Amino acid sequence: MSSLASGTPFFDASEQGEWIPPAASFALPAGSTAIVYCEGLFGEQDGKTANGLVRHSEKYEILSVIDSLRAGVDAGKFLDGTANGIPVLASLAESISQAGRVPDYLICGLAPADGLLSNEQRVVLLDGIARGMHIINGLHEFLNDDAEFAAAAVIAGVTITDVRRPKAKRELHQFSGRIFEVTCPRIAILGTDGAIGKRTTATLLVQTLNARGIKAVMVGTGQTTLIQGGKYGVALDALVPQFCSGEVEHQVVAAFEGEDPDVIVVEGQGALSHPAYLTSAYILRGSRPAGVIVQHAPKRTVLGDFPMMPMPTAASEIALIEAFADTRVIGVTINHEEMTDDELSNAISEHHSQLGLPVTDPLTRPSSDLVDMVLTAFPALAVVADTTTPV
Repeated sequence: MSSLASGTPFFDASEQGEWIPPAASFALPAGSTAIVYCEGLFGEQDGKTANGLVRHSEKYEILSVIDSLRAGVDAGKFLDGTANGIPVLASLAESISQAGRVPDYLICGLAPADGLLSNEQRVVLLDGIARGMHIINGLHEFLNDDAEFAAAAVIAGVTITDVRRPKAKRELHQFSGRIFEVTCPRIAILGTDGAIGKRTTATLLVQTLNARGIKAVMVGTGQTTLIQGGKYGVALDALVPQFCSGEVEHQVVAAFEGEDPDVIVVEGQGALSHPAYLTSAYILRGSRPAGVIVQHAPKRTVLGDFPMMPMPTAASEIALIEAFADTRVIGVTINHEEMTDDELSNAISEHHSQLGLPVTDPLTRPSSDLVDMVLTAFPALAVVADTTTPV
């Protein structure tokens, strides 16, 4: 709980100068209403896909979240202290009844470290199929390859979208060097752990920069961003390592050529120091960011899904990032989980004093703090804002 109280074809990379289309959108049926299934995990680290969809979705109208342990609360109020009208309900039947009809989609909002479904979770998703709901699945377990799910979908006449299924290897890209043609700054949002708020910070940064008249585009690297409707991105942890840097590069180049942005924000995954994940390394290599923002949760003592491993400090992660890549950390963002407001204020002040960097909490402090962090590091963007933002 994050509370203060607690395909289209791609051009080959060798075709210099050719426009590269964005990530192919999923071939989805008509309709956009959705229920998010997150039993027992809403607001937790392993419920990050549901958490993200409640906060932001361009593709779906989220009607409710299923989690019997937290039923009766407003999803936005529970996550961030601000109501958003999305109820958390106890069951699929209750969610359908509340909607007044069978919604178009049932989205699996669970994101466990192993990426697999339990037997109980399978029953709920199969129930959704039987009721005529299309399934959006962001797990490593591909439900189209599961005989029971495939047969159920055929009988019900619905689709299953396995978001993490990569393109055919012939359509994937190795690093090509085209990243050096991208002339706008790239900022990567990395962190000290998985499921620590990197995607949320990246989304808020893009929104606030655009509000200031600075054209910002986000490149996603995880399944949640793709489910939310991100135009550019790849589920990086589902790829063969040989193509990871190249696919990040490819999507950054696509965003640059397709949007002509002033800045590109790249969502982070895992942590560079994390013993189980290598994705941060590929993001740094593929996007070649000019700046990095590090997300940190001061109250965490161990890694989220790996309690045998102690949490790194923000300082140690910053040192590792700057030693690993030709980049610099331009600021730190705090995840306020389990912190009171006084504890948060102290953490912001202490990290600023120790690190000599701008520090803020994107969810509870003014959005201008996050933007100013970027403008301080890249003064040329301030000129863009000054010339495009009405006085």
